[in-house]
Amino acid sequence: MTEREIDQALVERAQLGDKRAFEMLVAKYQRKLARLVGRLVRDTGEAEDVTQEAFIKAYRALPSFRGDSAFYTWLYRIGVNTAKNFLVAQGRRAPTRTAVATEEAEQFEDAELLHDVNTPEAELMSRQIAETVNASMEALPEELRTAIRLREIEGLSYEEIASVMNCPIGTVRSRIFRAREAIAERLRPQLDVSKDRRW
Repeated sequence: MTEREIDQALVERAQLGDKRAFEMLVAKYQRKLARLVGRLVRDTGEAEDVTQEAFIKAYRALPSFRGDSAFYTWLYRIGVNTAKNFLVAQGRRAPTRTAVATEEAEQFEDAELLHDVNTPEAELMSRQIAETVNASMEALPEELRTAIRLREIEGLSYEEIASVMNCPIGTVRSRIFRAREAIAERLRPQLDVSKDRRW
């Protein structure tokens, strides 16, 4: 069975009143959802509360889940919306910046440059590349930033991103392409990559 099929089987059991099945889904996705919420909310204690609230909302909405998307895609949407609603209620905005670690910058073809050797120069370069990726993502319009984050950081498929962002898959491809191009443009000088080089 695929992960999606396993999740669907658990959802169906939970829909029939099996609380243990839903607890298994919570156990499976708690950390992943908490990480996502934490990126938006930024405060660990608040993120835990928002994550718990998202699971409560998911449990209440479970009867309406039909399996058109993967369970995690559906849960992800609930998590993002719960976090955004929480921030609005607090009079805050969702952050425009995401903490991009070195391993996230390593999605690029020239990743081996980031960890040739653990010299101070290599470590400095890694930090500078991560900062450039961070700044590039911060400068992107929200729809591009969300699309690239869902793809490169959360690891969602194009189909899942289309479902989360409620747009056609072609739009998702276009947004991810444009986001990658914008980030690549900022990275070229640091990595000494010519303009005609594809990423």
